[in-house]
Amino acid sequence: MSVGSAAVLQCRDLHLSYGSTVALDGLSLDVEPGRMTGFVGPNGAGKTSTMRIILGVLGPDRGEVTWNGRALGAATRSRFGYMPEERGLYPKMRVADQLVYLARLHGLDGQQARRATDDLLERLGLVDRAGDELESLSLGNQQRVQLAAALVHRPDLLVLDEPFSGLDPIGVDVLAGVLREEVERGAPVLFSSHQLELVERLCDTVAIVKAGRIVAAGEVERLRRENRRRMVRVAIDGRDDASWLDGLPGAEPVPRSDHERGLLIALADDVDAQAVLDRARAAGPVTHFSEVLPTLAELFREVVAETPADAIADGGTSGTAPRQAVA
Repeated sequence: MSVGSAAVLQCRDLHLSYGSTVALDGLSLDVEPGRMTGFVGPNGAGKTSTMRIILGVLGPDRGEVTWNGRALGAATRSRFGYMPEERGLYPKMRVADQLVYLARLHGLDGQQARRATDDLLERLGLVDRAGDELESLSLGNQQRVQLAAALVHRPDLLVLDEPFSGLDPIGVDVLAGVLREEVERGAPVLFSSHQLELVERLCDTVAIVKAGRIVAAGEVERLRRENRRRMVRVAIDGRDDASWLDGLPGAEPVPRSDHERGLLIALADDVDAQAVLDRARAAGPVTHFSEVLPTLAELFREVVAETPADAIADGGTSGTAPRQAVA
């Protein structure tokens, strides 16, 4: 089935405390159809608590979660797919039998369950392990089976907690390809990850959470362009030092977070990039000069270091000082 174009998940003003410890402090979040949304933040920021509320494992102290504008009930949530960070499948059950069983629990008849299982085993490269007990598989293949369990009933929404953790590059490519297929059929996908380079590569949108509140949200490329320091990359043939910048106020070399060539230079607002280029030409043959957008990892560090009142967001943040937060 295809997910309707209006199938939007909305979290509004979620609050949750464990005793005196605050997990969520007014969190608001939209997950749109046909888009992959990365949900990132420091440890203890509130990501897992949010996902558990969406799935009904936890109830918020205040706030609501809606699907197509309606409050979530058990029937709606049964159409969601969930991949928890803590794996929860039966270790001694055979892979295919386990997926068929889970599909039947979600309402598929025997024939539908078998077809869905066979399709996922093919898509995830697990056909030759269908008859094996789960515990006999490598951790990476167990991860693939866990995703299959979330997908076997063709869910309307996917919520995935650290789905790429521990996977090798081939495993990452396989899971990423399957998730992209789900997005193309219209399913909203929300996944948390500490692998920010992967989030940047795969996701259409990102939401950064800190202390139980969203502090930046929107399309990845737009956030990179709008919320950035001015930076340029300069490569001079035969030079890898920054001494040629001496005496040019407002132009400072910054540590590199990538493997590209040249020197990264942060520019103050009043510094003309052409002045840096002129200085570089005087130092030697310039082989590269370009404006540089921050990576998602750099943007994450900058936004998370800010106070919520200073942070950039599409909505759903509070200007009050954050309290202690947990996952």
